[in-house]
Amino acid sequence: MEEKTKSKYPLLETIDSPADLRKLPVEELPKVCAEIRSFLIDSLSDNPGHFASGMGAVELTVALHYVLNTPYDRIVWDVGHQAYGHKLLTGRRNRFHENRKLNGLSGFPNPAESPYDTFTAGHASNSISAALGMAISSAMDKESPRRNVVAVIGDASISGGLAFEGMNNAANVPNDLLIILNDNDMSIDRNVGSLNSNLAHLTTSKRYNDIRYKLYSFLKRHHLVTDKGKGLIMRFNNSLKALLSREQNIFEGLNIRYFGPFDGHDVKSLVTVLNDIKDMNGPRILHLCTVKGKGYEPAEKDPATWHAPGKFNPETGELRTGVSGSKPPKYQTVFGETLLELARNDNRIIGITAAMPSGTSLNIMQAEMPGRVFDVGISEGHAVTFAGGLAHEGKRPFVAIYSSFLQRGYDHIIHDVAIQELPVTFCIDRAGLVGEDGVTHHGLFDLAYLRSIPGMIIAAPSSEVMLRNLMLTANQREKYPMAIRYPRGSGKNVEWRQPMTPVQIGKGEKIKDGTDVAVISIGTIAKEVKEAVRSAEEEGVSAAHYDAVFLKPLDNDMLHEIGRMNKPVITVEDASVIGGLGSAVTEWMADHGYSPRIIRMGVPDSFVHQGTVAQLKELCHLDPRSIADRIIEAGKEAQK
Repeated sequence: MEEKTKSKYPLLETIDSPADLRKLPVEELPKVCAEIRSFLIDSLSDNPGHFASGMGAVELTVALHYVLNTPYDRIVWDVGHQAYGHKLLTGRRNRFHENRKLNGLSGFPNPAESPYDTFTAGHASNSISAALGMAISSAMDKESPRRNVVAVIGDASISGGLAFEGMNNAANVPNDLLIILNDNDMSIDRNVGSLNSNLAHLTTSKRYNDIRYKLYSFLKRHHLVTDKGKGLIMRFNNSLKALLSREQNIFEGLNIRYFGPFDGHDVKSLVTVLNDIKDMNGPRILHLCTVKGKGYEPAEKDPATWHAPGKFNPETGELRTGVSGSKPPKYQTVFGETLLELARNDNRIIGITAAMPSGTSLNIMQAEMPGRVFDVGISEGHAVTFAGGLAHEGKRPFVAIYSSFLQRGYDHIIHDVAIQELPVTFCIDRAGLVGEDGVTHHGLFDLAYLRSIPGMIIAAPSSEVMLRNLMLTANQREKYPMAIRYPRGSGKNVEWRQPMTPVQIGKGEKIKDGTDVAVISIGTIAKEVKEAVRSAEEEGVSAAHYDAVFLKPLDNDMLHEIGRMNKPVITVEDASVIGGLGSAVTEWMADHGYSPRIIRMGVPDSFVHQGTVAQLKELCHLDPRSIADRIIEAGKEAQK
């Protein structure tokens, strides 16, 4: 087996660090790229992960590590979907079979994992700001030799507001940051917005940039221009160039030197270009055109499907979808189908997402009603405020965003929606532990960060049917924002498409009577609690089970009933144990004069890394056995 591996990847097997890569002649680099692609196809076909992005960035990755002195020189990856090749070249090839697994490699760059991973990645648009901080720090410390800092960002991520804030700052402070724009004209879903169109028309030559820089240096040496006047001259030059070429370069409009576009799959040319510009002074941007999924035909033809395709046959490209036949749908599918049903009967309903129409299933409504669905790109803050504007004028916007990404729009929720009591509905997908995507993608904080907002209604369905009912309820209210959180993955009901009925806001549900312990759950964790309650019954402990449904407002009648039991209370939530259901119940009991023993079960006050959802629930003591143990312990104590 070892001999087969060596024969299949003869060059890659010799590379345990970028220093090994740099020993190779440049003529061998195309072979290294081919072996990386072959390795990724073989590995990811059986151990799934993000596929198309990494395939498209192979040559860029090889060229960067070949030219730069990493890890002394810094590479900051934006999002990190494209960094698998980077992991293979930086000493993790032999562990790559552990990628995205419990106690294995993170699916994203992680500084705790390797010195080559310079900054946490997972959310879009942060690379330029982080890399600029590193570049300025290096300059302040007068490090020698000069530390090169490179931000690698995609054409979708660069549309995010934070990326523009970083570029604006880079243009106005002394620094030597190199920004590499990996332009594959494709994010998870097709890119939107005028910026993406503009990228396709940027043209400039290296010769032009060299002449411009040499002219500026000459004028400065002869005291004919100062740093203060540099911006004025650059703006004049850029305006003249735009007039002559009849094209406007958005980056040069920010006074950032632009190189490109270049073929991002010509590794030898990339090495030449990087060597030419890596030691230049001042901020600059290198624009590379790449193909997402490059080197694997099925991924090149359908990069959206092949963003994270799951297991597949490497020879045929056939996706291994698992067991066929009737099975429960994903919660996102229930959301998408239900929203379309509601929208057919209410023309005020508008769907909004931030670059995730397929990821949230908003594409279901989009297919039938394209004029009433808006994909605003990687701009969560804008999505929230845009929804606020729509709601102000009488529309009923449903904003579908992953829990971890909605964090980026927190100020907008408060300032642009909640203060005005606008009826915006936030459909929070991927709430709770999401599994293999790990620490940057778990949706653990939405209950806590939303609960303190005045007027905010917060609900979590325990079933697909309840999700539908909550969406109907949200659409019928006249004021106040409402958040509905639901998990990644499938539910449990095949017969989920039942007639919708509105529910009373702030009303929970008793699932089972009991005398020894009261258990309150919220959301789909009710499934594990039901199993735990049955196990406790077998051990002689009678547990009452309540589904809170609403975190805010809480069900006062239900909590008074629980308080009068004067028995231990256990709260269970697939969210941070701080600030959510457990905290709310504890506060309520104290405010109303009850003093039961309260046991809060949720995700501990620590960051949770990758693994399957089942593994992570066990790790966080949210599996049925762990919940049952707490019920039995509390119940036995109460029986004494």
